[in-house]
Amino acid sequence: MRSDKISRRSFLHRSAAAAGAVLVSPPILRAAAESGEKRTATDQVALGRTGLKLSRLGFGTGSNGGSVQRALGAEGFSRLLRYAYDQGITYIDTSETYRIHDMVREAIRGLPREKLFIQTKISGVPEKPLEVLDRFRKELGVDMIDTVLTHCAVTKNWDDERRRVLDALEEAKEKKIIRAHGVSCHSLPALELSARLGWVDVNLVRINPQGAYLDTPEPQWSARSDESHVEPVVEQIRVMRRRGHGVIGMKIIGNGDFTKPEDREKSIRYAMQSGLVDAIVIGFKSTEEIDEAIRCMNAALAAKTA
Repeated sequence: MRSDKISRRSFLHRSAAAAGAVLVSPPILRAAAESGEKRTATDQVALGRTGLKLSRLGFGTGSNGGSVQRALGAEGFSRLLRYAYDQGITYIDTSETYRIHDMVREAIRGLPREKLFIQTKISGVPEKPLEVLDRFRKELGVDMIDTVLTHCAVTKNWDDERRRVLDALEEAKEKKIIRAHGVSCHSLPALELSARLGWVDVNLVRINPQGAYLDTPEPQWSARSDESHVEPVVEQIRVMRRRGHGVIGMKIIGNGDFTKPEDREKSIRYAMQSGLVDAIVIGFKSTEEIDEAIRCMNAALAAKTA
């Protein structure tokens, strides 16, 4: 197995995480079931062992690279995000590649910053990552970003390839420019590294029981995978959970391919009842989609604790 060459402080962080790692979600789920506690889509939930909280359901802004949300226009997007907020959705997931930071800024204008959880993503290996983060903060209209991920990792050694970004995000966390850092992966080798890498606070993982668009041995973007790819991904998520990583599920609606309500319900039920994720993010374009996701999540959570 290749060595993990981050820095001395990251090595110490990794060692502490490994020494204290526990399987987080199942005990929490069992405790909720035993107490009869009602759990909902809009609960504020712990993000692994980061000490951070976010709504269990997140508002995604990257459907088809953000084009779906951008097509709503500034006013339509603001109305939709405000509707989600009014329902209790406080986690907003975005990225520089979605070209929507400015629309997010206007949509959240006037909302209590302390009630929002904003996650964005930095692409590639920019020459000056800290300057990129400063730009993000201006675009989003915030002083601090809750979580910044290095975006779309696909290689088995993405940590070495993106060393400049990882070190900059570590520095940004120390300076309280961001609160946590992590990665979104788009291949199984990248996911395997992410699961064992102590630098990672938060993993954004592709997960659904149908196996659509999951991480495979080779990077894939538009081609669908199948159910045979679910277990290798789940195996890596279990490693993340044992190490105390925060885990957020994406591709819950199969990149928009789950056009039948029963397929969407099946995937949401799996995400809520498997104990694999802290939260999920779904890209929305209508209030009806938000309402459906909340209904399905609430039903799945109620069945889990019944």
